[in-house]
Amino acid sequence: MLSAVRSGLAGLVDLALPSSCAGCATDGPVLCIGCASGLEGRAHLTRPDPAPDGLPPTWAVAAYAGAVRAAVVAHKEEGRRALARPLGAALARSVTATRDVVGQGSGGGLSELLLVPAPSRAAAVRARGGDPTLALARSAAAHLQQEAGLDVRVVRALQVRRGLLDQAGLGAADRAANLSGALAVSRSAAGQLAGRRVVVVDDVLTTGATLAEVARALRAAGAEVGAAAVVAATRRTRRAARGGGSPGGVSPGVAGD
Repeated sequence: MLSAVRSGLAGLVDLALPSSCAGCATDGPVLCIGCASGLEGRAHLTRPDPAPDGLPPTWAVAAYAGAVRAAVVAHKEEGRRALARPLGAALARSVTATRDVVGQGSGGGLSELLLVPAPSRAAAVRARGGDPTLALARSAAAHLQQEAGLDVRVVRALQVRRGLLDQAGLGAADRAANLSGALAVSRSAAGQLAGRRVVVVDDVLTTGATLAEVARALRAAGAEVGAAAVVAATRRTRRAARGGGSPGGVSPGVAGD
């Protein structure tokens, strides 16, 4: 409850104070037209090399660099809550690109699209006054409902089973080891997910360790992880698949680390 109150207050402060662009710091909207254009790319498949076992096909709309990176960091670390809207709209386009994959399989069908956000460490949520990845997922869901008329539900399904190190600064192998077996589906969410196709969502993709661990935990609870969607992927791992090609070949952490 306290984190929700802090998050709401941060959002009110963000709207009330004179604004500057999170991407270039010029006076004006929270993201100026020029910086926002970095989020307008076409959703593409992206995959790290090497990719961790179990990583689902993942879509992104931007490279994690420049103004896009600044916007993601400002939203997550600086409490710029107004950025959830443009970042959520970008995430919604990545989710839309997963629909052909999600519609396949025994739990297929698009009567209801389930989005499961990567969880954040409790300490990070307290420090940030809220869960920015959950906020992005809800923003994307609202955009898909309003703009595309889709039936979308965000399921906050995952919990951290043990303490985690901050993923920042860890290499691919250390991230994978840090996350291995760390997540589990809560009892309250397990019944909602068993036998259902879901899309995992996060803000950024780097090594793929977080998305792979999220997918493992969801599959262990009986969910079918059809795909993952993020706003951006790091340049060193970003590989666009021409024409929406095969997911084989191309993607941060607990919630974007």
